[in-house]
Amino acid sequence: MQTISVKCKLQVPVELRQEIDVTLQGFADACNQIYEVAKRNNCWNTTKLHHKVYKPVKDSTGLKANHVCQAIRRVIGNVKAVKQVHKFRPTSLNLDIRTFQYIEELQTVGITLICGRKKFKLSIGNYQRALLRGQSPTAATLNKTKHGDYYINICIDIPTDPTGKTPKVIGVDLGRRDIATTSTGKSWSGGKIQATRDRYSKVRANIQSKRTRSARRLMRRLSGREKRFQKWLNHPYGFASRFKSGNPPNALAHNISKQLVQDAKNSNAALAFEDLTNIRQSLNQKRRSKTERRRTNNWAFYQLRIFVDYKARIVGVPVIFVPPAYTSATCSHCHHVHPVKGKSYRNGKKYKCGNCGFEHDADINAALNIAALGLSVTQPESLKMSCQLERQLNLFPTSFFELG
Repeated sequence: MQTISVKCKLQVPVELRQEIDVTLQGFADACNQIYEVAKRNNCWNTTKLHHKVYKPVKDSTGLKANHVCQAIRRVIGNVKAVKQVHKFRPTSLNLDIRTFQYIEELQTVGITLICGRKKFKLSIGNYQRALLRGQSPTAATLNKTKHGDYYINICIDIPTDPTGKTPKVIGVDLGRRDIATTSTGKSWSGGKIQATRDRYSKVRANIQSKRTRSARRLMRRLSGREKRFQKWLNHPYGFASRFKSGNPPNALAHNISKQLVQDAKNSNAALAFEDLTNIRQSLNQKRRSKTERRRTNNWAFYQLRIFVDYKARIVGVPVIFVPPAYTSATCSHCHHVHPVKGKSYRNGKKYKCGNCGFEHDADINAALNIAALGLSVTQPESLKMSCQLERQLNLFPTSFFELG
């Protein structure tokens, strides 16, 4: 099973808006109080923290018992996810089976607020209805947008196809010039995307020089717009094709994560990626211009990896992560590596092997090497690597290869 979130808009009567806002404010106050106690006592264990904060927080905020428990979990989760936790704002509320109910026949949800249980109609389309059909969700998150609209993200479990061994592997080379290039020859150019990011950077620099309240508000809007752009690029709404009714918008049909998984599914192949963990830290240690450093730090390869991973689980496509060393420097035809350390036969987008004379697009050449490494993981007996590449791979322990 794979857990996904279905975003649904709520129809909230005017008289209940204040009740939701009071509950959201109480939940934010509870999170802030809990965080201060946890930080003061250096207590980050859920059970121990519960004994310290439950009664005083419940009395001071007026929240229901389960709201307080969810606030404790929210604080612990945020601390584990980010290095520094800022002040919690009244924009969301975690719900569980005791504070939330989905009623499919009426297309309504019951939400427990400070004033009691209230029912709200859902304003959703065929896509959301298809995802929620036959589901009995036990968790959700109530959100309020900056425009004053209310949404509920309902967590559901959908069945996944079992992954099995496959004789085929599609290698995927990730980069900035081309966001992704596959061993089958398909690629997604990053030129327009990089131009968009550069434009955001210039606007941000102009706004930061003003240092006014309106400039800070504009900075927050700009940041949210840039994040939404990146998320849209990497990640469409989902796999509506698995359901009888509802299709994702046509504008998202070309998004990267969906196409990668669909191509692998149609070819009965696994997907192989380079394990780029800590790549930013290693690149930032090198002498590079400020612009290049910013472009690298804005590279959302990990987000793409997460989106591909969970979509692949749904349809039963195996995902493999292999060492990134020498994938761009190795000839995919003869597996030869440049004999001089630090040098490569790659020149920009061109690769020409000095050993066998093989010429190819540099990114596709790297993707072919990644595919070969992935195949050596899924079927180690079927592939015999040679010369320098094999010697370099012997430097990595077998456990480094991760089969998803």
